[in-house]
Amino acid sequence: MPSLASLGFWLACASLAYVYAGYPLLVVIFGRLRRRHVHQQPIVPRMSLIIAAYNEEECIGRCLDAAVASDYPQHALEILVVSDGSSDATETIVARYEGRGVRLLRLPRRGKIHALNAAAARASGEVLVFCDANVVLEARALRTLARNFADPEVGGVAANTSYSLPADCESSSRGEDLYWNYDTWLKQMESWTGSVVSAHGALYAIRRGLYHPIPDAAVTDDFAISTGVVEQGHRLVFEREARAYEPPAPRAGGEFRRRMRLMTRGLRALVLRRRLLNPFRYGFYSLELFSHKVLRRLLPLSLLVLLATSVVLSDEGMFYAGAVVAQGVFYLLASLGWYLRRTRLGNWRLLYIPFFYCLANAAALAALARFAFGDRIELWSPQRQSRTVP
Repeated sequence: MPSLASLGFWLACASLAYVYAGYPLLVVIFGRLRRRHVHQQPIVPRMSLIIAAYNEEECIGRCLDAAVASDYPQHALEILVVSDGSSDATETIVARYEGRGVRLLRLPRRGKIHALNAAAARASGEVLVFCDANVVLEARALRTLARNFADPEVGGVAANTSYSLPADCESSSRGEDLYWNYDTWLKQMESWTGSVVSAHGALYAIRRGLYHPIPDAAVTDDFAISTGVVEQGHRLVFEREARAYEPPAPRAGGEFRRRMRLMTRGLRALVLRRRLLNPFRYGFYSLELFSHKVLRRLLPLSLLVLLATSVVLSDEGMFYAGAVVAQGVFYLLASLGWYLRRTRLGNWRLLYIPFFYCLANAAALAALARFAFGDRIELWSPQRQSRTVP
């Protein structure tokens, strides 16, 4: 009979293998077998582009330049910037665009969720498009989002976001970019099965009638808003041709804090949308949500169990001893990646991949702890900086 340590070891291995290999393979197979197409047409519904901003003076101008340069017909586009109590020059900069179809909504500082709820209530479009203040849209991004709403089953559309890496970025940014390329591919596969798990807040759109005010200000807004589409029986699809660009966190410390905040709020959002985990009502999407969001958030615990049980079992054979050595080498490479993150050597994949992986899982572990202790994160300052984009 296997010992408790060996059982823990193999359960940890199984969870890691499923999240990184089993689940993507399952999504690919399911999507190939019953691929659900989107019936697209070149329609032009009235859109409200909503941009929530708090102290974004460094990047809001670039964001609005791209928005007003969009090839979407001006008569069908409203651009609404909601300032969540900005204390810098954000509101002054936005005011310069008011003659170019941009409206400014000034609010006291209450948090992004409250700002988005207020903006959505004042928006006039039949499609609400949400965009982060540090994002630059491609000129045709709104048109390519809009064409998906010709399909009555589609309630929301997630755009294709890319990171624009400056030459002087830390190696953690390269790890984030590599991870994001993988996640973008996974979103495309999920969309073929019916719906992506959720949209990324950089750019996404939903039908106005499917937006309901988010009651909890301490959840991730993009997850809560976009998954509400699925909860109401509509599809949330991925549009690869709707491209937007945003900068990565400039420093590893900022990336750690950003991820910890997002995951803490994301866990609260999972509780808010817990009904979506019912497979009898939401089918394959429930498995997607559980695999992509729940199990992935628990992976730091699997990594800790794997390391601890490997050490305990190392005297029982070469296999377990080899597992200890392999993990030791991996964490050593991650440590070197951290130490060399601002050097040319730090840009080697052999170093920045383990470094970013450990950074992301450390942030997830911290988020689990904060969530367990009931921490609420409603207000924060932007971690990202404005960068040159394509």
